[in-house]
Amino acid sequence: MAIQRQKGTLVRIVVMLKTPEGGRWIVPQVKEMRRRGDEVSVVLPAGEGRLREELRRAGVPMVDSPFRFRFRLAPSTIVELWRLRRLLRRLRPDVVQYHHYHAALAARICALGSGAAQVFMVPGPLFLESSLIRRAERFLARLDDVVIAGSAHTADLYRALGMPDHRVRTVPYGVDTSVFVPADQGARRAARRQLGLTEDTFVVIMVAYVYAPKSLVHRGLGIKGHDVLLEAWRTFHGEHPRSRLLLVGGGWDAAGERHRQDLIGRFHVAADDSVDWFSGVIDVRRYYAAADVSVSPSLSENHGAALEAGACGIPSIVSDAGGLPETVDASCGWVIRAGQADELVAALRSAEAEFRRGALSRRGPLVRERTERLFDNRECARAVADIVTTAGGRTPTQRRRLADARSS
Repeated sequence: MAIQRQKGTLVRIVVMLKTPEGGRWIVPQVKEMRRRGDEVSVVLPAGEGRLREELRRAGVPMVDSPFRFRFRLAPSTIVELWRLRRLLRRLRPDVVQYHHYHAALAARICALGSGAAQVFMVPGPLFLESSLIRRAERFLARLDDVVIAGSAHTADLYRALGMPDHRVRTVPYGVDTSVFVPADQGARRAARRQLGLTEDTFVVIMVAYVYAPKSLVHRGLGIKGHDVLLEAWRTFHGEHPRSRLLLVGGGWDAAGERHRQDLIGRFHVAADDSVDWFSGVIDVRRYYAAADVSVSPSLSENHGAALEAGACGIPSIVSDAGGLPETVDASCGWVIRAGQADELVAALRSAEAEFRRGALSRRGPLVRERTERLFDNRECARAVADIVTTAGGRTPTQRRRLADARSS
């Protein structure tokens, strides 16, 4: 339910992210805040990217961050943080909302003492899987008035760190269920024809950028689990030759692309007619239209591509990592243990058997209904806007007045 505010009340909100490319899931939230009449500015690093393009199209004011969101032991880091602090003082926000851990660290430092409420919306649990960061976050999170966890899993992690219940809220980022919709039979046939797929081919899809292995968690392994799927595919396709795997997504950055090329070489993807790997795809809906089941075998994840698949009426096989199990139930998907290729093979066998007897498609309306009910990003955006504008149990306008009084 929307928060009722007095007529004419204006809340100044600064939203901060570490990239102009990713994080497009903030756009519905920012639009909702602006729809309510609040004043919203988005602070991003300089440079072009898909997030900046979407915000520009929506008419959202943006400010280049003087801090590049790189924490290094160098004088330039102190200078950039000082400039970011000056920028926030100039913008005079009632609330600073930040996404991504590097943005959270910077915002916590620079907004301290400003009187602004501080709201950390957490897009995924990966950083908390580092014991070093987890120990630090036990204390640093106390600087947040509210933590909005993008999944129930992440909310539980913050409660385990000692954050009290009233300062931890759970709101998914969600998915646009008006854009991602089930394909009709005509669109499905056209998509499969364009991709060279026959009607009796069992089509598995994985939509995910490729990230290079991290140094602090899951050392040596890509967190999205491409290697787990490719290992499982060797076994599964050998048993079920009338099957095809669609991998959609290139490397997130140069390191990610190097890791993707390593996977292509290690698993002989270029020579495997049963695997197609598409990079540089902007609109993934055509690929979902051709698919029978989606796979998200991540080692760490929030809700990931399972929400897009669900909105398109595609059942999913997901790992038990992070918030992924929240995206399906027994009626519309399968949950396997992360990193277990043998369990993924078993789930693929089950889905393929349902496909052959015409039962798999019955899961489509069920996963669509579940996704609409729990993860529609318009409802999620309204919930986030409610929390942001009332952060800390005191209206942000009152906070600013107190801060102004202290400084006068």
